[in-house]
Formats: sequence, structure tokens, C-alpha cells
Amino acid sequence: MVTFVTILQLLLGLVLILVILFQSGKSQGLSGAIGGIADSYMSKGKAKTADAKLARATKWVGAGFVILTLVLDCMVAAGL
Repeated sequence: MVTFVTILQLLLGLVLILVILFQSGKSQGLSGAIGGIADSYMSKGKAKTADAKLARATKWVGAGFVILTLVLDCMVAAGL
């Protein structure tokens, strides 16, 4: 059982890495600071973009990874 959870955690870790790498960078340097007002006006429908979906997926996969880590730690501590 510990082997199955370990493999599942490994796969979840790889998915987390891929989801993070697919996201675009948030820092745009000086041009981002100057054009910040126009950018906020243009991003009304930002919740429907791919970056928003990837950010949401990062939160869920990260939470699953943390929970699975705690479960695996409890299993190893119990000697299963």
C-alpha cells in the first residue's frame, strides 16, 4: 500500500511541475509597471483564460500533493 501511495505522490509531483511550467511569467519589468492600468482594464475576462485555469489547477494539485504527503507520512509512522 505504501508503494502505491508513493507512486501516486510521484505522479502528482510530476503533474504539479508540469502545471507550474506551463504558466506564463507574471513579471513584465518596467513595461508592466507603466502599462498596469490598461492591463487591469483589459483583463475583465481573465477568469476564463488558460492562465487562470492553470493557476486554479496549481492550487488543487498542490493541495492534493500536501495531503498525500501527510497520508504517506502517517502510513510510514504507523509501520504499514
